[in-house]
Amino acid sequence: MNAKGLFDKIRGSYLTLNLLAMALVVVLLCIGVGYALDVYTHHGEGIAVPDLKGKTFEQAYRQLEEAGLGLVVSDSGYNKKMGANTILAQTPGEGQRVKQGHIIYVTVNSPSSPTFALPDIVDNSSYREAAAKLMAMGFQLTEPLRINGERDWIYGIMCRGRRVNNGDRLSIDYPLTLMVGKGTIDYTDSIEFVDPAYGEPASGEAVEYIEESAQP
Repeated sequence: MNAKGLFDKIRGSYLTLNLLAMALVVVLLCIGVGYALDVYTHHGEGIAVPDLKGKTFEQAYRQLEEAGLGLVVSDSGYNKKMGANTILAQTPGEGQRVKQGHIIYVTVNSPSSPTFALPDIVDNSSYREAAAKLMAMGFQLTEPLRINGERDWIYGIMCRGRRVNNGDRLSIDYPLTLMVGKGTIDYTDSIEFVDPAYGEPASGEAVEYIEESAQP
């Protein structure tokens, strides 16, 4: 073997060893970084979020504080079967594991029922459309009051014995009664239009009018 061939063989082996060493270093770096991240983030460890629903805000705050977690009110709702300032919902939910210091966002029960403005439904929508809008807002509806008028057309809204209008703000605790047309019209209250009767004036009156109009 000449000197050139020997040099090429050595250089090839050296290059191969360098490549293998570099690959080994990359693998070790990946393993080391992954282990460091696991240690830093406490991978696999965490605090189970307790169930806060139904508890008062003060009770929930104390419980989370003892567990090393925080509490923030993100929204409010209303449930008349639950007390004021009780927890209605939470995020993250019960049982989920979080890190120490994590914030739990809750929805609390409002002390009073919310009020909403009535949508534009009187004389502007059918019974089905009006009922769908009101129930989606949280209102409760009684049996509709059937009155004379176009079938299933909304002619008014009753609340607590009085008539209310579009845009009025009402509590969702107060049930509404829709005044709905039953498909018949009472013509007794309608106005009867009669063509006027034109009579011929008496001859004397006509002559007198002409004579008066002819005077200077």
